[in-house]
Amino acid sequence: MSSPLHGLYAITDSTLLDDKQLLTAVEHAIAGGARIIQYRDKSSDQARRQQQASDLLRLCQQHGITFIINDDVDLAAAIGADGVHLGREDGDIAQARRQLGNGIIGVSCYNEWPLAEAAATAGADYIAFGAFFPSATKPNAMRATPDLLQRSRDLGLPIVAIGGITPENGRELVNAGADMLAVVQGVFGQPDIHAAACRYAALF
Repeated sequence: MSSPLHGLYAITDSTLLDDKQLLTAVEHAIAGGARIIQYRDKSSDQARRQQQASDLLRLCQQHGITFIINDDVDLAAAIGADGVHLGREDGDIAQARRQLGNGIIGVSCYNEWPLAEAAATAGADYIAFGAFFPSATKPNAMRATPDLLQRSRDLGLPIVAIGGITPENGRELVNAGADMLAVVQGVFGQPDIHAAACRYAALF
């Protein structure tokens, strides 16, 4: 059985998908080869977010796909998501572990090797670096370099690359050691989501 933390990691974005499009768009991404789905919604409507996340979780379970919640440990615990992804301001790994038990905890390390070491020591299940290329989602993101991916092999954790990744430039990152390519615009900002996901999945 292949690792659940490998392949195309598609991240939803409420600025690209309205409520009516969300479930269908994610279904197209999964059909195209996405292996991990992250629900990312920065709005404050908790009831709506919980309903959407619950619907997406059911969809992912039907297809055997890993489902991650961005930033919100409480939401991940409430619906029984597979895990959570934490950024710099999103609380610590120990607290998330207490709430999620054996759930997956991913951590953004940006372009900072000490953050990756600290995350590994604290018990993260995967680490993420980026942005590797100019990103429309986060235009001011710090830039990471492929050597971070190579160096991180010593940590023994799955590694995510994120930030401006296309089917054309993603091969370099996979070759450098990325287990997952995290993509927002490149999948959900495309007219044919299924075809877009296929192009990324082919890199693996």
